[in-house]
Amino acid sequence: MVAVTGAAAGVGRLLVERLGAAAGSGSGPWGLPAPGRVVAVDAGPPPEDLAADDGVEWRSADVCDPALASRLRGVDVLVHADTDRSADTPRRERRARAVRAAQTVLTAAAAERVPQAVLVTGTAVYGAAPDNPIPLPEDAPVRTDGADGLAGDFAEVEEVGERARRAHPGLSVAVVRPAPLVGPGLDTVVGRHFAAPRLISVKGVEQRWQFCHVEDLASALELVALGGAGGGDTALAVGCDGSLGQEEAEEITGLRRFEVPPGIAFGATGRLHRAGITPAAAGDLKHLVYPCVVDCAALREAGWKPAYGNAEALRALVESEGEATAIVGRRLGRKEAAVTAAGAAGAAVAAIGTAAAVRHLRKRRKS
Repeated sequence: MVAVTGAAAGVGRLLVERLGAAAGSGSGPWGLPAPGRVVAVDAGPPPEDLAADDGVEWRSADVCDPALASRLRGVDVLVHADTDRSADTPRRERRARAVRAAQTVLTAAAAERVPQAVLVTGTAVYGAAPDNPIPLPEDAPVRTDGADGLAGDFAEVEEVGERARRAHPGLSVAVVRPAPLVGPGLDTVVGRHFAAPRLISVKGVEQRWQFCHVEDLASALELVALGGAGGGDTALAVGCDGSLGQEEAEEITGLRRFEVPPGIAFGATGRLHRAGITPAAAGDLKHLVYPCVVDCAALREAGWKPAYGNAEALRALVESEGEATAIVGRRLGRKEAAVTAAGAAGAAVAAIGTAAAVRHLRKRRKS
């Protein structure tokens, strides 16, 4: 029996639908045994169409409530897909919930003797840097250095998983790390980056993009849940094959880049974030301007293949954004964008210009 948290929407919903279809047919994908039953876990009532599925049993529970344990009886594999990647959720609130949910889910799994749990984090834990090899090996070390964005959230969740392995020897904790997610209904920092009038880039660095469509993440999680990727305490990367160059990204999106020196870019972003002008922290900016491309070797060797390429995924992202506009990471409605785009962009340019002026004055004083 496989249980999935966050079953009402997003990748959790997609995974439940895939597993439910396999349970109903009696045979699983990749020649693997189908799950006997699928347990869909979410705080609210089940969607009507999901409730009608014979292969799915709905169990209402909050992933931050210890009572979750009572909803996991009879479960063999628990996939924790209830994650928040929204750019609008306050950073401290988002991280606190992510850590508490992971702690509650793993403690509940151990209490009910669930042998396998799966956490979903992101390739951001590998760190984005101008000297990153392309691609990074899947077993590369985690390099977040106390990051203040999503990378830091993911690293703390993985640390919770590591502690759970030591505290509960009977519980295996696998980690699935998708590349930046794209797909319907997602509102992320990466999505807003491509909804801006210009693509910010750092001088002297050629960005390489790797994406992961939510449908590909759901299929990868299905493979892991059914035991087709080795199981145990593994860490697996999920993403499109290869990478996309900055010029290719500009051609697909029809956007041009705006190049600034790294010191000015990160300094201005930090000030704008602290002032509440932009939800994106300086740590998030690194993943928008520096490469983090990972070789998804383990899943590929297990027979998994992404349905989307990077170019297709980026087109899907642009499609999902529609006419939405983002200025310095803030989402704007059409009317608000028309009125405030120039002012907001001006604020960003002013902040960058101020940083440049300060640096110039410091150099003159030193000389």
